[in-house]
Amino acid sequence: MKKSIIYILVIAGSFCLPACKKFLNIQPIDKLTGNNFYQSKDDVIANIYDLSRQFFGKINETQFIGATGEYRSGEVMHEAQSDLGPAREYVEVLGRNDLLNLINGNPPWSFYNFYNITDWTGYYQVVQGANILISKLDEGIPGVSTAEKNQFKGEAAFIRSLAYFFMVRLYGDVPYYTDAFHSTALPRENMVSVLNKCIADLKTYKDNMPWTYTDPALKGVRASKGSIIALLMNMDMWNAGFDKPNAAKYYQETVDLGQELIKSNAYRLLPISEWATVIKGRSDESLFEFYRSVNYGDANANIAPVGDMFLHYPYKRPEYTHRVSFAYFRAEYMQKLYPGTADKRATMWFNEDIYADNGKFMMLKFAQNAFATGEENSNPDNTFMIFRYAGEILLCAEAMAELGQDNEATALVNKIRDRAEASQYAGGGGQDLKDFIFLERSRELMGEGHHYFDLVRTRRILNSQWTYNVLTLDKFNRGAWTWPISGNALTNNPFMSLNAYWVNGGN
Repeated sequence: MKKSIIYILVIAGSFCLPACKKFLNIQPIDKLTGNNFYQSKDDVIANIYDLSRQFFGKINETQFIGATGEYRSGEVMHEAQSDLGPAREYVEVLGRNDLLNLINGNPPWSFYNFYNITDWTGYYQVVQGANILISKLDEGIPGVSTAEKNQFKGEAAFIRSLAYFFMVRLYGDVPYYTDAFHSTALPRENMVSVLNKCIADLKTYKDNMPWTYTDPALKGVRASKGSIIALLMNMDMWNAGFDKPNAAKYYQETVDLGQELIKSNAYRLLPISEWATVIKGRSDESLFEFYRSVNYGDANANIAPVGDMFLHYPYKRPEYTHRVSFAYFRAEYMQKLYPGTADKRATMWFNEDIYADNGKFMMLKFAQNAFATGEENSNPDNTFMIFRYAGEILLCAEAMAELGQDNEATALVNKIRDRAEASQYAGGGGQDLKDFIFLERSRELMGEGHHYFDLVRTRRILNSQWTYNVLTLDKFNRGAWTWPISGNALTNNPFMSLNAYWVNGGN
C-alpha cells in the first residue's frame, strides 16, 4: 500500500512539474529588482512613480502634515463636543510639545499611529531606491537616450533629496549616503552638512530637467526644474537658520533661484476664484505634489488629510457624526492673520465663523469634495501639496528682506496679496517687512505643513509673540523642536544615537 501511494505521488508530480516551473518563473512587476527590472524606459518610469508612492506611503500613515508642520505651535484647539472628542485632543498635546505622551501608552488617539513618525525606515527605502535607479541609469538601460537618462537621474535625485529634507526637519542630524545597495552602518551627520550635500547634488541635475510638462496629467506630479528649484530654496533657507555665519550666502542663493523661477514664466498664480483647481492638483501653480483623486480610487487614509480636522456637515458626512468640526484655530490667532482688512482668502478659505473659537469654525480651503451617495464618510478630494509657486515667491521675498532688498521683497509680497484680492503691503522695511512676510506665509500656506518649520528655522519659536508653545533657547539647542527617533534605528548600528532631548524625558 505504501509503495503504491509513493508511485502515485511521483507520477502526479511529474505531470505538475512543467506547470509549477512556469508558475514559479512569473515575477510580479512591483517585486522585480536589479537586472530583472531595469530593461526599458517604461521600467524606469514605473520605478519613478513607485518611489513617489513609497514616499506618500509615509505621509499616509497618519495625519503627518498637521502633526509635524501645523499643530506644534499651539494655535489649534480640539472641540470636545465633536465625534470621538477625546481622541481629537491630540492637537493640544502637540501644541504643548508633549510628544512622548502623544506616542506612548494607550491614548484615545492611538488609531492615528503617530509613533510611525518616529521611524525613518520608509524615507531610507526611498533613498535606497533612488540610489539604485541612478546606478542602473549610469550602467545603461535599453531604449533610454542620454537626455532621458539625465532627466530620470534628476527625478531620482530630487525624491532622494526630498527624503533627506523631510528627515532633517523631523530629526535634525541624519545618516547620509548616495551609493546603491548601501549596507554599512553609519553615524548621524550634521544636518547642515547633509543639506549642503543635497544642494550640491541637485545643482548637477537642475538644468537637465524640463521646466514643466505639456501633458496636464504630469504637472506637479513628476519632478521638474521647478520642483528642484523649490527644494533648493527650502534647503537654503533651512540652513540659513542654522548656519548663521553663512546665512547671507544661503539668502542670496534663494533669491537667485527664486528669480530664475519667476523669470521662467513656466508657472503662474491662478486667480483666487480658481482656488479649487489649485488644491485639486496638477495646476500651473503646482511645483510638486502627491496627487490624489477619488476618480482614480486613491486610497487615502481617513486620518491623513488636514481638512479632516476642520470641516463639518455639509462638507463632512454623515451629519450625525459631523455637526461640528473636530478642531479649530484659536480666534486670537485668526484675528492676528486676518485683522479685518480686505482679503478674499478670509471669506473663501473659511466659513463666516472665522473667529468662532469652537467647532463651528471651518477651514474651507480643502473643502473640494463630491459625494457619490450623499452620506458616505469621505474626506475632501484634493492633492497633497508639497511645493507651490506662491510659497516660493514668498520664500524669495523673505530672503530679499534678509538681504535688505526691501523694495524687491515688497513687490513680491504684493504679488501674493494681489492674487488674494487683499490690500497691498504699504508698511516700512526692515523687521516690519520681515514680520509681515512671515505672517503672509502663515496665511497663504495654512494647512500645507510649513508653519511650524518656519517658526523653527527663523527662531520665532523662541518668542511668545509668534507661538503659544515657546521653547527656551536651552531646549531649542537640545533639540526640543525635533521628533523622537524610533529605537529601531539602533539595531545593528554601533554608531547610531537617538535624540537626547527625548531620550532624557522631553524636558
